[in-house]
Amino acid sequence: MELGACLDGMRSSSIYRTAPRYVLDQADFLNLVVCGESDLSPGELLSRTQAIEARFGRDRSRERSKGPRTLDIDLLLYGELIIDTPDLAVPHPGMTERAFVLAPLEELSPGLRHPVSGEPFAAYLAGSGGQGIYLHAGPPL
Repeated sequence: MELGACLDGMRSSSIYRTAPRYVLDQADFLNLVVCGESDLSPGELLSRTQAIEARFGRDRSRERSKGPRTLDIDLLLYGELIIDTPDLAVPHPGMTERAFVLAPLEELSPGLRHPVSGEPFAAYLAGSGGQGIYLHAGPPL
């Protein structure tokens, strides 16, 4: 996995299949969460992940918002850092409402808390109502 070149000790959650939430006329999504440590700055990590997306065929200029895409890598958290720039918001602003983020995050890091609210991510997951998320496969090797 190319992302492993950016993250030391990278670990991955299981893969979850989820129904689309915003644009419904598209196929289900496959989602997972990875974690690891990096010497890269958040901006450098973002640039690297966007380069990986491009190598897998993603062209942001040709896609519709929330529509189908070949690969979407979001930077959800970066330790306890709070980042709010035009190019990057960390923690990811939509993560607390998305079961497709919360379920694999809770699997990978049980008990993890939101760095702003201090609430456990498990509490956000419990309030998400499921949102059509299903275990698809165990963690990729």
